[in-house]
Amino acid sequence: MSIFEMEIAFTAFLCSLVAGFLFAFAIVVMPGIKNFDDKQFIKTFQVTDRVIQNNQPLFLLVWVGSTVSIILCAIYGFSKLEGIDFGLLIFATTGYLVGVQGSTIVIHLPLNNKLQKYDVETMSIEELHTARIAFEPRWNRSNVIRTFVACCVSFLLIVLALRQ
Repeated sequence: MSIFEMEIAFTAFLCSLVAGFLFAFAIVVMPGIKNFDDKQFIKTFQVTDRVIQNNQPLFLLVWVGSTVSIILCAIYGFSKLEGIDFGLLIFATTGYLVGVQGSTIVIHLPLNNKLQKYDVETMSIEELHTARIAFEPRWNRSNVIRTFVACCVSFLLIVLALRQ
C-alpha cells in the first residue's frame, strides 16, 4: 500500500468518525432530548456542548485531523489521481470543507455559543421557550444536511476515490 493510499484510507477513517458523531446527534441525541421541557433541553444541550467546546482532546484530534487530512489528500491527489477519481476526491473535499466544516463555523457554533450564554435558572418560561425555538429547528435542520448530505456523501466519495 502506497503512502497516498494510506493517507486516503486514514482520511476516510477520520471522516467516518465525524460522520458517526454527527449521525449520533441527528438520530439519538437530539431526538432523545426533544421531549424535555425547554429548561431541561437547553441545560442538557449546554452540558453536552460544553464537553466539546472545552476541547475534549480525542474529539479535537478527530475533528481537526479530518480537515487537515482531507486537505492533504486533495493536494497529494493532484499528482496521484486523474480523471474521475481525482474529481471524486475534489468533490469530497469541497463538500466536506463547505458542508461539514463551513456549516459548523457559520451555523452551529454561533447557535451553540448563543445557547451557552443562557442562565436557565434565571430565565422565565417564555424566555426559555423563545430561546429553544430560535435554536432547535435551525440547528436540527442544518445538522441533518451536514450529516446526510455533506459528511456521508463526502465519505462515500473518498472511499470511491480510494478504489483507484
